[in-house]
Amino acid sequence: MAETTRLVVGRVRGLHGLHGAVRVEVLTDAPEARFATGRVLHLEGDDRPLTIAGAEPVADGPGWRLRFREVADRAAAERLREAYLEIAVDPAADLAEGAAYWHDVIGSTVKDSKGSVLGTVAEIYRAGETEVYVVQGGPAGDFDVPAIRDVITSFAPERGELVVDEAVLDLAAPAIDAPAAVERPKRRRPRWSRHGKGGGAAPGGAGGGGPG
Repeated sequence: MAETTRLVVGRVRGLHGLHGAVRVEVLTDAPEARFATGRVLHLEGDDRPLTIAGAEPVADGPGWRLRFREVADRAAAERLREAYLEIAVDPAADLAEGAAYWHDVIGSTVKDSKGSVLGTVAEIYRAGETEVYVVQGGPAGDFDVPAIRDVITSFAPERGELVVDEAVLDLAAPAIDAPAAVERPKRRRPRWSRHGKGGGAAPGGAGGGGPG
């Protein structure tokens, strides 16, 4: 039997009409696939099925509108309000070769080419089509690592390790009289980053694996 994991793919932000439809904030890179009719979702921490009976993007705003077979009216939909929606997937089938879910990459140790520890992956975000890993806790301070082959030379989150080319990242210590670096504004860590939205790309940007 295939081993499954549950990924957050949306959050119910409101109700629509009298027949149980809900408006969902999209927390997946592939809503057309995750919200296809017949797919089964679950409330976070709940094994009861929510079978999608209908789904469409909201025409006049962000998000998608979903209807579930098990939710017949507005009163029944009230229990879904502000809840996270998860989908069960088989990672072996869901991920491209060499890719990983974001929650598997977060916490990985980042090393340079000589084996020195530079910190750990604390956060992931997207910049256009590229995933970027925020590294913290090392001697070079906080820095960002784009998930491309020129920078990440070894991508092994299954071992909890990434190796980067420190020369490309220019991580040399600043001169004593160099101006202080401008502090990068803190980003609020998305709730879904602890579950698996997106996937750590196999470095090269070609593979982003496993959207939530």
